[in-house]
Amino acid sequence: MTADLFDSVAEAQPSREQIADGAVLLRGFVRPIEGELVEAVRAFVLQSPFRRMTTPGGYQMSVAMTNCGERGWITDHTGYRYDPIDPKTGAPWPVMPPVFRDLARRAAEQGGFRHFAPDACLINRYEPGTRLSLHQDKDELDYSAPIVSVSLGLPATFLFGGLARADKPLVHGDVVVWGGPSRLAYHGVAPLAEGEHALLGRIRINLTFRRTR
Repeated sequence: MTADLFDSVAEAQPSREQIADGAVLLRGFVRPIEGELVEAVRAFVLQSPFRRMTTPGGYQMSVAMTNCGERGWITDHTGYRYDPIDPKTGAPWPVMPPVFRDLARRAAEQGGFRHFAPDACLINRYEPGTRLSLHQDKDELDYSAPIVSVSLGLPATFLFGGLARADKPLVHGDVVVWGGPSRLAYHGVAPLAEGEHALLGRIRINLTFRRTR
């Protein structure tokens, strides 16, 4: 079912679907700029490589990640936080390019959130079998700004608002925006299934734009 959905969405025009109060799914929203986004991620990784971070409880995350922007999200034995310096390299995170900022702003507007100006973009890399447990994004200081999440590569099942409320298949080019009443909704990603994507191979890349303060 997911593969059939991917085939049909790839050829469709972008569409908007309300998935909860304050949350929208924008199908195929970034496909016109997919090449720019992928090339930017490849450049970021040369400066700040992907790594599997460790939670305060001592567990290694299933998903590998890096960041770009003024601050990056990190976790270690001291806790969860945003920091302007990449602890792996000792240097600032890669600069967020205009194409990223413009994408985040336009997507947020489609969700009803005007003038969104993210200062952080979390970049997650999923491989078959990796998952992201249900959680809330609450390390930011200001919850008035939305979260903008971009899917590239392999399809994934997005869990939003808890397992009983919604589980949406996301495919390459889709964007989810949530804020307002849904800003602290629990969300996650089910274990990634095996597959091969024409542009990214056996991986899924997720870009998550946030305003941290």
